[in-house]
Order: sequence, then C-alpha cells, then structure tokens
Amino acid sequence: MKRSIMTTVAFTFITGAIFMGCNSPAEKVENAQDNVVKANLALDKANEEYVEDIENYRKETADKILFNNQSIAEFKARIEHEKRDARYDYNKKIANLEQKNSDMQKRMNDYRAEGKEKWELFKADFNRSMDEMGEELKELNQKTQKSK
Repeated sequence: MKRSIMTTVAFTFITGAIFMGCNSPAEKVENAQDNVVKANLALDKANEEYVEDIENYRKETADKILFNNQSIAEFKARIEHEKRDARYDYNKKIANLEQKNSDMQKRMNDYRAEGKEKWELFKADFNRSMDEMGEELKELNQKTQKSK
C-alpha cells in the first residue's frame, strides 16, 4: 500500500513537472507576438537613427560646401591683382573647383535613402571626394601665398 501511494505520488509529480515544463500553444503565440513587437520597436529605432544620421550628415556637408564657396570667393578677391596670365590660370582652376563644389552639393541633395549599407558606402565616397576638394583648395591657396 505504501508502495502504491509512493508510486502514485511520484507519477503525479513527474507528470506535473512535464506539463509545467511545456508551454501551451497560447503561451507560444503570446511569446512570439512579444518577440515581434520587440523586433519592430528595435527596427523602428534603427530606422530613426539611420534617418537622423543622414540629416546630420547633410547639415555637415552643407557647412563644408559653404566653407568651400567662401574660400573660393576669398581666393578670387586675392588674385584680382595678379598678372593677367596668372589670373587666367587661376580662374580656370577656380571654375573647376566651383563646378566640383556644385556637383558635390547636387550629389548630396539627390541622395535618397536606400539602406544602411549603401549609405555607409555613399558617405565614405563622399567624404573622400570632399577631402580631395579641400586639398585642392588648400594647395591653390598655398601657391598664391608663395608667389607673393
């Protein structure tokens, strides 16, 4: 008799443990829905950060382009008193730099969000182009300062 009670208690305990360890289908659905909600929230946050990054970068590049335009205008004013031949060469270089600066602005304005990976590639290429243009401006300014 003791043995049958012990067997029944053990069997009940084991069965209870098995049922407690298993999730019901309703619980599984609820857990899946919670996971989907969390994933959607994370995706929304990542998208907000991505859009914010694009807007911040647009502001930064607008400032750089404005600075380039100011540097070009200052350079134009400085070469007014240069010899005609030198002024002609400088004006060709200035026209080239103005065109590049304008193209950079257009390129930035025309960029449309196409995904984080493409954005990072675009940004890296754009930074390289802006740095090259900055170097060209710097070299041109140094040449005119040396000639004086």
